[in-house]
Amino acid sequence: MRARLIQLGWCLSAAVLGATEPARLTPAQRLEPARLQAVEADRARFARERVALLDLWSKEDYRAVLHVHAEDSDHTLGTREQVLVAARKTGVRVVMFTDHGGPLTNTWRGRREGVLFIAGSEESEGQLRFPPLTTAAGAVRDAELKFACHVEDHPDADLKGCVGMEICNRHTDQKLDRTMSEIVSRAAGDAELWKSLTNSFARWPDAVFAAGSDPRPELFGRWDRELRKRRFTGIAGNDAHQNVIVKGFNFDPYEVSFRHLTTHLLAPELTEESIRMALRRGHGYVAHDWLADPTGFAFGAMNNLGVFPMGDKAPMQGTTTVMGLTPVASHQKLIFEGRVIAETNGTNLTFKAKQRGAYRLEAWLTVGGEERPWIYSNPVYLEDHGLFDIPLPNGLETPEVAVKKDIAYAQGRPEDEPKQKLDLYIPPTRASASVPVFVFMHGGAWRFGDRALYPPVGHRFAREGILTVIPSYRLAPKSPWPAQAEDTAAAFAWTVRHIAEHGGDTNRIFIGGHSAGGHLTSLLACNDRFLKPYGLSSSLIKGVVSLSGVYNLDVGDAMTSVFGRERGVRRDASPLFFVQAPAPPFFVSYCEWDYPTLPAQAKIFHAALRQAGIASELFFTPRDNHIYEMISLTQENDETAKAVIQFILGH
Repeated sequence: MRARLIQLGWCLSAAVLGATEPARLTPAQRLEPARLQAVEADRARFARERVALLDLWSKEDYRAVLHVHAEDSDHTLGTREQVLVAARKTGVRVVMFTDHGGPLTNTWRGRREGVLFIAGSEESEGQLRFPPLTTAAGAVRDAELKFACHVEDHPDADLKGCVGMEICNRHTDQKLDRTMSEIVSRAAGDAELWKSLTNSFARWPDAVFAAGSDPRPELFGRWDRELRKRRFTGIAGNDAHQNVIVKGFNFDPYEVSFRHLTTHLLAPELTEESIRMALRRGHGYVAHDWLADPTGFAFGAMNNLGVFPMGDKAPMQGTTTVMGLTPVASHQKLIFEGRVIAETNGTNLTFKAKQRGAYRLEAWLTVGGEERPWIYSNPVYLEDHGLFDIPLPNGLETPEVAVKKDIAYAQGRPEDEPKQKLDLYIPPTRASASVPVFVFMHGGAWRFGDRALYPPVGHRFAREGILTVIPSYRLAPKSPWPAQAEDTAAAFAWTVRHIAEHGGDTNRIFIGGHSAGGHLTSLLACNDRFLKPYGLSSSLIKGVVSLSGVYNLDVGDAMTSVFGRERGVRRDASPLFFVQAPAPPFFVSYCEWDYPTLPAQAKIFHAALRQAGIASELFFTPRDNHIYEMISLTQENDETAKAVIQFILGH
């Protein structure tokens, strides 16, 4: 009987597609039991081979289904309760209802059992519309969100008012490929064929459900043309109705549909405002999750300023590399202006970009002997970056701030003398006898930098009444690790012993820094071994401010020129492994376009502090990269600077 089902499929394929075998398999070929078994074997292999990727981005990956229907028309047979059950089973965190004719008054909105529901409408002109998001007081927080849908059915649709379009739609796939519906219809009239088909669906629901789905080149062509003009988000139209029910058998269950096609959205939190912003900015990718779990997929651009994920604009600064990373080895294709410009088979793709414009990535998997699409990224947009695009620090030097430079804090070798000095930025004289103190250690990957670069930081905090101490320290590899930590401890010891002479309050000494400086001061606060030679302990530290710091060096082999490859040394240099109470309170920050893994390290370190009972505040700096974060810190209206000042003055 299986042979009869196969024969039926071949006949239908010939009728629809002609006698010439297409380059891709037909739905009938995909429904062959041997093929279905091979597909399941490949899926199991993908699951075994899948590796957990390091968290590169500053946001969480939320699995979303867009263009979902329930109880909104006669041809939609599913219920909201069934949608919720399916979402929870498949790990979907966001459901965007698009009711026919407009959002119904009883459509779910907001969080329900861990799933966020957002209500919109599917318009007859081929658009998905989500009304403006407003506050309780009626103020508009986000304008209308509009996407083009069923673009094949509306080839002349005006995209001007849209922020994106469906680049694939499950419902449209089935409409355009009538072979699948013909197979179901023919099988319904033959008892043995029907039994074979329904048994196949019961055994291999995902593979059978996907038999009629194929990428539509015309859709991607239109998307690529639009991307040449502007940022334009690509989304998946799940378009689930749960209405393909034949002879009481459901061929369109929400659970299988949700697993088949999703839009993964990268957002800082699970709120409607955050999700809408991710859609508007293209922070996400489309995936056929049924093939393999794509969570952790990364695509974007990287240079010495930071990492810029899909959906964002990236300045072409120095060497700018476009990179893709998948949790399963795949055929990755880098696409620029509608053509493949680089490809690889594996988990990593890197490409040194020379041209401005939109770059996007596709990842394909060979399953059942056929290569099928797995992931479609949204683009990263590379743009020219000239001298006048570089922001400048606030160079305002307040006359009332007293500056004392080149104070030696340690006695060492003559050649180390320039680096073992510090500068003081003393606030204007106040009625109170002493003011809080902030010892700020600069960044520079432990190999670069000097206090001479940081007067804007000293003046910024001194203007707020904070006595700011900015030391230099010996740099690697000329001065091997742990010279940098030893100098941090020496500068702190000098501050404890001498800062009262300059009006500083020895009971309110805060330490902190940016990047490597955040690492050094966090290590000092978590591990007393560097303070013991001075007879001091971390109890003298009132608080720690770590901006885009490094907390775990026992991952990979980065910075071997400083820390080497010996795991014990790298672990011993990692603040994360010394977290224990008592410890001073922490202010831990990371920025949106930070260097790889730093956002994840900040979150993990913050969680470890909190779990140990140590007070910690986690702060996210939006729209800044690792380098410009420090420049922004010197500006009067910078939110990160305000939060740091509040942290210091509030303790």
